Amino acid sequence: MRVSTKAAALFCFLLVAACDGREESAIDNLANGANATQVAHNVRTEAMALMEPLNPPAPGEPGGLPVDAELVSEGTIDPDSAQGAAQVVQGYYGLLEEKRFEDAQDLWNPKTAIGAQDDAHFAARFRGFSEIHANIGAPSDPEGAAGSLYVTVPVQVYGRIAANGKPWHTLRQVTLRRVNDVPGSTEEQRRWHIESIGAYQPPADVPEADNGAETVRTISATDAMIRKPSP
Repeated sequence: MRVSTKAAALFCFLLVAACDGREESAIDNLANGANATQVAHNVRTEAMALMEPLNPPAPGEPGGLPVDAELVSEGTIDPDSAQGAAQVVQGYYGLLEEKRFEDAQDLWNPKTAIGAQDDAHFAARFRGFSEIHANIGAPSDPEGAAGSLYVTVPVQVYGRIAANGKPWHTLRQVTLRRVNDVPGSTEEQRRWHIESIGAYQPPADVPEADNGAETVRTISATDAMIRKPSP
């Protein structure tokens, strides 16, 4: 007798469930007429709940944000300010968390290499992760250069690797840019856009022991590429 691919996949889920005592609820659901896809989803959800919890390092610890970094203000703020730039970063990682990759890419400067990528290539950057979350640090003071303003925002990115469900975390630094309020500039140019995301750079005036600098190899959620250890 031939067995359909969907039935075989569900059977595998039931085998996994049987290993930890969840087979009874799964079989009962099927017997009661539940949709097979929904049962498989429920089993997967229960299995995820048994995985190692996501507990990224606290501020001041290796891999954590600087101890003086405050979360982005939740109240009404000036969108042109440094806090406005930090809110853009908060929105960006919120969109990644919801897997709204096309909307997230819209927050990049469209003239950058990442901002100009097609939707499929941008989304592919994150396919190695089943979950992406972030804690946003305090933004730097705006700095002017060539008619533009720049702000950097530290970010603790954390989540789960899709292949094995293992937690991961990394510190990143987001650089944002907006054009000064000069004649001829457009409203879009005067908004904060992500210019680049790279390795976190601790402030020079913060002791290394307190700035959350990492001493272990981590995974970059910015490019979603798991780097092989150097030989």
